[in-house]
Amino acid sequence: IRMAAATSHNVIVSAQSHRWNSKNSRLDRRTANVRLVSVGSCCSGNRKLGLVCASGSQSSVIDPVHLPSNGKGDHSPKKSSESSLILIRHGESMWNEKNLFTGCVDVPLTPKGVDEAIEAGKRICNIPIDVIFTSAMIRSQMTAMLAMMQHRRKKVPIITHKESEQAQSWSKIYSEDTKEQSIPVITAWQLNERMYGELQGLNKQETADRFGKEQVHEWRRSYDTPPPNGESLEMCADRAVSYFKDQVVPHLTAGKHVMVAAHANSLRSIIMHLDKLTSQEVISLELSTGIPMLYIFKEGEFIRRGSPVGPSEASVYAYTRVYNCPGGWI
Repeated sequence: IRMAAATSHNVIVSAQSHRWNSKNSRLDRRTANVRLVSVGSCCSGNRKLGLVCASGSQSSVIDPVHLPSNGKGDHSPKKSSESSLILIRHGESMWNEKNLFTGCVDVPLTPKGVDEAIEAGKRICNIPIDVIFTSAMIRSQMTAMLAMMQHRRKKVPIITHKESEQAQSWSKIYSEDTKEQSIPVITAWQLNERMYGELQGLNKQETADRFGKEQVHEWRRSYDTPPPNGESLEMCADRAVSYFKDQVVPHLTAGKHVMVAAHANSLRSIIMHLDKLTSQEVISLELSTGIPMLYIFKEGEFIRRGSPVGPSEASVYAYTRVYNCPGGWI
């Protein structure tokens, strides 16, 4: 395997990460930093995903994971005790571009956001997905749909409508073959962005000039202080994590592979739960738009694997460090 650039962002998984041993199908604990890397082009027939285990200034590739293929470019989920969970923040929205507080205002993606969603889809094009959860907002739904258009299985993501008996009846699919080639998309307001109250629609810089940088920083980055008539991160976490536990985890437990397309604060809340972060640690957690994050669900535990690498550049996860490595990248 040829290593790419000399300088790159390294995905920080944990002080105690895991090494996959394909011979005896178990996880050996190692003190290291872990990153998911790709071998070959994104959608080639011999696609592999492997882990780069970094410690200090050295890196090595550990047992690439061969994803199942039927020879026709289709990847059917393999029945096992493991499930994959993909978390992705929506691509850049039109109010992200204008530096406005967006919150629960339903704003679409910019052309850059569309490109980010497509790039995210290329990063996850070989990871099986059986069900998709999005927020009730168009920017997360656009991101999920555009990402799935890049997937090798070419299944059609279809939003489920269960808001009424009539909606459910009118959207029923009567062909079993068509159902097999579809992926249900479940929308939920509980995954919406944090509601920013009276800050929604205001310019972030102008708001800082008006109320002071410290006050705006407290509204944006504290855990339990809400903006005027809005939600704190703690309040957002209450609804997002509860929904995740009640609705998403059962699919993972049943062996389904799940993607969640949502927002910075609802995803920060979920990651806080998955990684067991404290309220102080989560406020420093930053999520880039359009960058997918992969977890493995095994025996009731979540194992963070970082972000799948794109076809042309290194990926960036929430926690990053830069290493200069003469022999390659980590």
